Amino acid sequence: MSQATQQDAATGVIESVSGPVVTARDLDARMNDVVYVGDEGLMGEVIEIEGNITTIQVYEETSGVGPGEPVENTGEPLSVDLGPGMLDAIYDGTQRPLDVLEDKMDSAFLDRGVDAPGIDLEKEWEFEPSVDEGDEVAPGDVIGTVEETVTITHKVMVPPDYEGGEVVAIEAGEFTVDETVAELDSGEELTMHQEWPVRQPRPSVEKKTPTKPLVSGQRVLDGLFPIAKGGTAAIPGPFGSGKTVTQHQLAKWADADIVVYVGCGERGNEMTEVIEDFPELEDPKTGNPLMARTSLIANTSNMPVAARESCIYTGITIAEYYRDMGYDVALMADSTSRWAEAMREISSRLEEMPGEEGYPAYLAARLSQFYERAGYFENVNGTEGSVSVIGAVSPPGGDFSEPVTQNTLRIVKTFWALDADLAERRHFPSINWNESYSLYRDQLDPWFEANVTDEWSEIRQWAIDTLDEEAELKEIVQLVGKDALPEDQQLTLEVARYLREAYLQQNAFHPTDTFCPPEKTYLILTAIKTLNDEAFDALDAGVPVEELVSLESAPQINRIGVQEDYEEYVERITDEITDELRGMY
Repeated sequence: MSQATQQDAATGVIESVSGPVVTARDLDARMNDVVYVGDEGLMGEVIEIEGNITTIQVYEETSGVGPGEPVENTGEPLSVDLGPGMLDAIYDGTQRPLDVLEDKMDSAFLDRGVDAPGIDLEKEWEFEPSVDEGDEVAPGDVIGTVEETVTITHKVMVPPDYEGGEVVAIEAGEFTVDETVAELDSGEELTMHQEWPVRQPRPSVEKKTPTKPLVSGQRVLDGLFPIAKGGTAAIPGPFGSGKTVTQHQLAKWADADIVVYVGCGERGNEMTEVIEDFPELEDPKTGNPLMARTSLIANTSNMPVAARESCIYTGITIAEYYRDMGYDVALMADSTSRWAEAMREISSRLEEMPGEEGYPAYLAARLSQFYERAGYFENVNGTEGSVSVIGAVSPPGGDFSEPVTQNTLRIVKTFWALDADLAERRHFPSINWNESYSLYRDQLDPWFEANVTDEWSEIRQWAIDTLDEEAELKEIVQLVGKDALPEDQQLTLEVARYLREAYLQQNAFHPTDTFCPPEKTYLILTAIKTLNDEAFDALDAGVPVEELVSLESAPQINRIGVQEDYEEYVERITDEITDELRGMY
């Protein structure tokens, strides 16, 4: 085939335009190829081929685009640029760096068709080899390092789709990401720049059972409903119940090495808050800026709907890349409901057969494909790394029976159900302890018992049993009133109140209470358990329940969360509670 004929085959003509969905005729393309649509060269992706008609989802606004304009095929799938420079960066859903585009346009409002590579191709990085000439390297092996930020060392790897071989040339120095840093006897030249298709998981040797918790510093999560490093979690909740604040807390405090935060279809003011806050936040691990280990993907609700569908894949591919270096990565997706809505809109424009509530029939499969890319992995280079995925779900009207929530529940192993009633009562985080669950408890208990206390699972079970009993008693109280209950049940309600107020509530905006280490979480429970045990002993000794619920020392339990010297504080107040109760009989 002549060059001119190849050029003609790679170019088609627009036949019709329906929102973000464009059809083209006579375009030689394959599924998921990236194409440039119209005279302005709008970026799109092939999603359906039927005869000589190719259907494309366009990642930019299509107003003004009309039939007869050209469509050019790149012949490559939608991919992301991987290499140094992805941290401390803010991208849109297709990995266009927003700060670079703003400088290019000299405005916060971007023209259509404007583009920029995902990483800076001109910046030079100080490359330090970790292999020598004559060494054999295989796909995935680390050949050198770069100080990407003050917090993270970037490991330069042989791309997974290379053959590998013997290193015949490598040297230290300053290089751009596209300059050759090493040569192999196979003729392959290695750079610091990789490209990877976003819809294709990066390879690994084995997906292992996770046994370490992703410590979040949030008492209700770490204490009752923990998530593992490499685990999956869903945070469903109605509007205003605290999904985004919970995601922010996890991004700030979870003990992951790297954070990838995907704002998928969220309101612009919420993403603005993230973009403004994160660069100013101090990383509690290192004291450096939190953005030094964070990559932000901002795809707000007013951005084109098709780019919302791709931003989730962009985020998980970046997370997998850092996982291959041996890092623990936490990915926050806020929210997967907006992603599902984007799929629904594109599916309806394609005139596909709708499933439940108009969502496409493949909704469950797409959600599974996304969450299955999380896990604790043995990488091809012998290191171990993890990707933990925490997805917020925004069910309309707080209805957890809707398809996105239900299909997500079948996949994830941790469920943090947010409750609008708790939020209205100013109980934050508003996680409903009666509806939430974690399937990681048993496999994480050995870690907590070895690193915090061997009583971890026992005292947690006591708290769960007490809260369950309170839920049952509240139903009776609504019918007959609290005074009709036996004294021991009235006392149980009082103890459960302290569990709710001192243990399950946490102030995200208090400088001390915003993060609660597992040791402090355990000590708060021991203080409440001490109150419980001593109060029931006093009740058995004949002390009236009215006196037990009016202890002067007990309210100090509610202030443990804001104490920096919490160990001394807990020891003192438990002694005071014990002395006051024992002095009653």
